[in-house]
Amino acid sequence: MSATIETPVPQPGQAAPSPRAAAEPAPGAAPHPRRWLGLSAVLAATLLNLLDSTVVNVAAPAIRADLGGSLAALQWTAAGYTLALAVALLTGGRLGDMFGRRPVLLAGAAAFMATSAACALAWSPESLIGFRVAQGLAAAVMIPQGFGLIRDLFGPREIGKAFALFGPAIGLATILGPVVAGLLIDADVLGTGWRAIFLLNLPIGAYALAVGSRVLPAPAAADRSGGLDATGMLLGGTGMSMLVYPLVQGRELGWPAWSLALLAGSLPVLAVFALHQRNRARAGRTPLLRLGIFADRGYRSGALFVVVFFGTITGSSLAVGLFLQLGLGYTALGASLAMASWAIGAFAGSAFGGGMMNRLGRTILHIGLTLMAAGTAALLAVLGTAGTGLGGWDLAAPLLLFGAGMGMIFVPLFDIIVAGMADADVGSASAALESIQQLGASLGIAVLGTVFFGILGTGPAGTAAHERLALDAAEHVSWLTLALTGAAFLVAFLLPRRARAH
Repeated sequence: MSATIETPVPQPGQAAPSPRAAAEPAPGAAPHPRRWLGLSAVLAATLLNLLDSTVVNVAAPAIRADLGGSLAALQWTAAGYTLALAVALLTGGRLGDMFGRRPVLLAGAAAFMATSAACALAWSPESLIGFRVAQGLAAAVMIPQGFGLIRDLFGPREIGKAFALFGPAIGLATILGPVVAGLLIDADVLGTGWRAIFLLNLPIGAYALAVGSRVLPAPAAADRSGGLDATGMLLGGTGMSMLVYPLVQGRELGWPAWSLALLAGSLPVLAVFALHQRNRARAGRTPLLRLGIFADRGYRSGALFVVVFFGTITGSSLAVGLFLQLGLGYTALGASLAMASWAIGAFAGSAFGGGMMNRLGRTILHIGLTLMAAGTAALLAVLGTAGTGLGGWDLAAPLLLFGAGMGMIFVPLFDIIVAGMADADVGSASAALESIQQLGASLGIAVLGTVFFGILGTGPAGTAAHERLALDAAEHVSWLTLALTGAAFLVAFLLPRRARAH
């Protein structure tokens, strides 16, 4: 819906390249004898990322109540993960090429389990944010291997069946994940509270390790000729961090001059990153990012669309969850149930988008964005009429509309963006879009979260004045969401008219 979206039915804040674009099986390849068990291991690894991209939105207020910290720290709990994922995804994919997909996925899953345990043991907001960044780096190592492993497991005749099962499983987890998180937090099993959402990763990760080490295919011949671009990762990570950090911290610090300088300085640092990538490619070494893919106008426009779209849905999802809990005093479970129609709509919309993408092309994007705008307008109407007395059922129809529109865009988006590109460039283009997607999610959390907290302030919770401020903050975020949805609607006209044929 947060994949990063690496699945046919992603969750809010994460999308995936089409499995057909990212995992074309080799002609004549024979299926693996234990391919379905292997698929379950890949699915378990994917679930680790999916769950940690959604449950923190539900748990953020409980985390702050326990650990304390600033409102900006709440944003970093979510943005730290997505930013680290954006920075390291391309490197993670390259590690799979160099050392084999199976060992890299297993190493990433082990690291994800270790960092999940560390998150559960966090003693301060700063320690949790640090462990969340480490989690994002582990996910960036683990997630890019999934599609390639499915391609290795299944022959040409069965790979469609694999993704037909993969999509609904992820969609169901998307709906149930936040609800399970709310149940765990409210149940406070053995006094674990919010920490249980990270401990949940341990049995899932253990399954991925145990089954994956026995069933997933052995690595093919490795390609280490181009080396690993550590300098490129450092430059790209520095530039992205300089862009996101002042957007999150600036409001809380009163927008000091250094924060604005840092924001402005991110552009030349990213330019140096691009220059480094060009020079590395000219020298015959494998770059993290092939700049030639940006020569295609449809792709450049698609990259902009990805930033705006995923920033909008990720930031607005976080703001709605915080409004319900910090503003109106909902429990974690109550907030997750109130927002369940969002995930249900996204699940249904994804099915529709996948089925109609070849027939409608980019028109499906405009239909989805229109539904998102209608859902946001309905949410504004509900906020205006019900006020601080609104209940979960008041949100059901607006969030269902928004989620359905959002879901329609998930599956066809990458296929539409890469429609005009040469076959040799599709893999690099799709991988870059995954990283851009996570950067967009980080920016959405930073910008929309800053707007929300800037209006909410730090006054005492539980008072009528505080609830009124929270309502005002939610309305402002909704208006901004409506404006960004309109911007995405216009950018979509610059994308290719049809989805890529397969």
